[in-house]
Order: sequence, then C-alpha cells, then structure tokens
Amino acid sequence: MLGILVVNMPGFAGTEVSPLTPHLPVAGSLADERAFAASLVLFEGKMRALFTLLFGASMLLFIERAEAQGRDGQALQIRRLGLLALFGYLHYALLWWGDILLIYALLGLLALALREMENTRLAVAAVAFFVLWHLVGMATTWPDIALDAAVRDGTASAKQLTAHHDSLAQYARNAATDLGNYRMGWPDQVIEKLTGAPFSPFEIALNSLGETVPLMLIGMVLYRTGFFAGAWPKRRLIQLAGWGIGLGTLITVLMVWYVWQLGFPAPSMFAFVVYWSAIPHLLVAMGYLAALVLIAPRLLDSWLGNRLEAAGRMAFSNYILSSLIMCAIFYGWGLGLVGTVGHAGQIPFVLLGWTVMLAWSQPWLARFHQGPLEWLWRSLTEQRVLVFRRG
Repeated sequence: MLGILVVNMPGFAGTEVSPLTPHLPVAGSLADERAFAASLVLFEGKMRALFTLLFGASMLLFIERAEAQGRDGQALQIRRLGLLALFGYLHYALLWWGDILLIYALLGLLALALREMENTRLAVAAVAFFVLWHLVGMATTWPDIALDAAVRDGTASAKQLTAHHDSLAQYARNAATDLGNYRMGWPDQVIEKLTGAPFSPFEIALNSLGETVPLMLIGMVLYRTGFFAGAWPKRRLIQLAGWGIGLGTLITVLMVWYVWQLGFPAPSMFAFVVYWSAIPHLLVAMGYLAALVLIAPRLLDSWLGNRLEAAGRMAFSNYILSSLIMCAIFYGWGLGLVGTVGHAGQIPFVLLGWTVMLAWSQPWLARFHQGPLEWLWRSLTEQRVLVFRRG
C-alpha cells in the first residue's frame, strides 16, 4: 500500500500521462527527473505486481476459509468480486481515474476459473502468457522507441520528425484536457467521466489482462506451495531475493538510463512502463516478496512491523482514503494544486499519506475487527451485518 501510493502520486498531482514522464503537463526540473527515475527503479511495476500476487493468493485463502465452514466458497468469492467491481466503478466515477479495484474484480473472475489447474501447469501457463503478452507489446512499440532515438541522434527524416512532433503534441493536448477536467468542481468531474469516458476502467482492464491474470495465477501457486507461510526452504528464499532484486534492478536501471537519455518522451515511456520493463519488474517483485517472507517474523515483533501489518489489514480502506485525501489536495473541488507540483515536490505528500496510513490503522483495529470498508465489503458478501466493534 505504501509503495502503491508512490506510483499513484503523479496521477493524483498531474494527469493521466504524468506517471509516464516528468515533463507533462509541464516540463520538469532535474530534481523531478531524478525523483521520477528513482520511482521507476524502486516502485513502478513492482508494487502493482506485489499487490496482484497477493490478491490472487487472497482469493484462495477466502475460498478455503469459507469451505472449512461448510459453505460454498466459490459462490461467495464470485459475489465478493462482483461487489468489488461496484466499489471500483464508484471509486473511478466519484474520485479518481486510476482505479484498480474494478480491474481486479473483472480479471479475478478469469483467474478464478483457472484455479483448479495443477500447480506446475498453472505456473508454466501463467509465466508463458505473461512473457508472450509483453514480448508482443515490445515488438509493437519498438518503432516508437526507435523514432525517439532517431530524433535524439539527429538521424530522423522529415517525415519522421513530423510524426514525432504530432505524437508529442497529441500527448500534450491530452494532458491539457485532463488538467482542465481535474480543475473543475466535483459534480462536473463526475458528469465528465460518466458521459465522456464511462467505459474507461473496462478498457484498462482489457489492456492489462496479460499482466494481471498471470500474476494472480502465480500468486495462487505461491499460496498453495506454502510460500507465504514460510514453507519454502530459507536458502531458496535467499536466492530468490538476491537474484530477483539484483538482476531485475540491474536491467531496470539500464532501461531507465536509456530512456533518461531520450528525455523521458511519452511514447517511449509508454512502451517502457507497459511492456519493456514488465519482466524485470516481476523479477524484483518476486525478490521483494521473498525478502519480506524472510524478515516478516522479526519485523512483526517491532513497532514499525505492527503498524505495517495494521495498514495492510486495512488495505481497502487505506486505498480509498489515499484517493480521498490526495484528490482533496490536488483537484479543483479541493485545494486545486493539480499540475503545479512536480515529481520531486510530490515526496512530502507521499510521506503525508504514509503517516496517515500508519497512524490510524492500528488504533482503529484495536477498537474494531476490520477497517470500515473491509467490514462493509464482507457484510455485503455475507449478506448479513457482521460484528464490527470489539467487545
């Protein structure tokens, strides 16, 4: 949750293209470029992968617990995902364009349909689909990277220069349009999304199918093999953490260095973020995950570990709360800072979000069994009002 806020922050403070480049909606400084590059290396793609892997595992955990009580776990899970889709669309329509809940709900149904496959076959199929999807994307976006490189090197033809100019101009126009929308009042923003882009979350879900579904399936396999319970040999976890973080970070750094030399142009950055960096992102995410499993027993005995655990148990509430706080700071119906804070200047707002999540989650769970949205989601899934306050 903390890392996802880092990745989402440019989307709160800027426009839909701002997570791709530090130079839209306005040109960024060297400090903005450095902050942007650091986020690419440490957080971009990795946090989303972690969240998706855990979501896949959580679906099986939910079903197993329901079936242990003699209930139809799959039927409850399907109802649970349907409710999540509703929450996700409301989040998109009423607050923020970058919702991920609807994506998880829709694609979670597809992952759920494949969960009965044997572990090895499921893992191989998931990895193969993930790699193939992104290799195809790399092939289709290579011309954009080559064009940006040709313009930088001064070898582009007049036709290529025109195409490059038109592409950048279109990104700039889209950013300006988004900026105008986000500076409107809240009712106007809601109306704009419902009339101008009502199907945007569904389109994003379709475009992310090759990333989200395989990662959910891998998360299921990890859960069934005891990875999250610490059943894997310690030596294997250490190797996975070392190789995953080391190799994945090295490849990511080289890629970031290359696009930095290009000036972080939006076309190349779209290719990099969506396709080219996907495999090293997965390597690093698996390394992060192995490292977390190794340090979790000791970490959870600490003050910070307890705070992190509480924030994680309230991930749904904290995710929506982050959107509410950041939209109130940046959007026109709040303080109206959208488009005025570069990537480097966004760091204090990230720290603010972290502080809020770590500060309120543990005291809340000391008084209540679940976060407020977790309780609502579970009660609707169970079709009964669950006990909320602790005795």
